[in-house]
Amino acid sequence: MASKSQELIQQLLQAEKQAEEIIANAKKNRLTKLRQAKEKAEEELKEFREKEEAKFQKEMGAKAGADPAEALKASTKVEVDNVQKDYMKNKAQTVLYVVNKVLEVQIGLTDTQKQALTTGAV
Repeated sequence: MASKSQELIQQLLQAEKQAEEIIANAKKNRLTKLRQAKEKAEEELKEFREKEEAKFQKEMGAKAGADPAEALKASTKVEVDNVQKDYMKNKAQTVLYVVNKVLEVQIGLTDTQKQALTTGAV
């Protein structure tokens, strides 16, 4: 009987040892998979950063190449040209209007002026 119980105890110890080995292997596999996932995520992040940095540099290069003073100069020239065009278009009408107003003299008195004269306020 003692040998039978010794045999069962040995089986139990061996089963515990196998269970510990299985658990240790599972932990080791889990850590390996976590490391691989982390490395893959870092690699994808690095690729994304490089891609975005290249895109940013390309956009900044295009903007840096453009001269803001030149753009302002061109815009100002367009506005000045528009003002000149408006001036030339309306010049004759404006001169005619001013001349007519200067030459148009009323000979008669207005009602207010007549009233002021009759009351002796002037």
